[in-house]
Amino acid sequence: MEQKTMTEGKVNKEKNTEQRLLALVRITGMIGVKKHQAQTLDRLKLRRKYSCVVVNGNDVSIKGMLDKIKFFVAYGPIDDKTLELLIDKRGESVLGRKQEKNISGKDAAKKLGEGSSLSDLGLKGFFRLHPPRKGIHSKLQYPKGVLGNNKEAINELIGRML
Repeated sequence: MEQKTMTEGKVNKEKNTEQRLLALVRITGMIGVKKHQAQTLDRLKLRRKYSCVVVNGNDVSIKGMLDKIKFFVAYGPIDDKTLELLIDKRGESVLGRKQEKNISGKDAAKKLGEGSSLSDLGLKGFFRLHPPRKGIHSKLQYPKGVLGNNKEAINELIGRML
């Protein structure tokens, strides 16, 4: 019987050139959140309701974090068009809201797809969003509500929150 090494299960960033970007949107507040879940949300920069981050979906540590906080966030793969709109409308410079961004949404989305981070581009690592227009079912899992893995429906949810 063949034994697997520890690194075989993990995704190597050099081998996998195709990055899958995931958008994570925090839906619930702090009520009923356990300490280890609050720490995970804090590490992902999801500190308030309706904040959003874009992460690399191929990273093994992100998958473990998502499994821990799936009852507090909505997540799914973000497409390029939605990412451009998100950066253009809600992207903030590291220096603050009033500071002018020096990169367009199209260029930033392209560089994020290549492996850069938002902080490398001079933007904050999170986006502040509005509550969604037409409301959401915030206490139910995906097919009936928005919590958990929304697959491609996350793009429509983010569009309603911009």
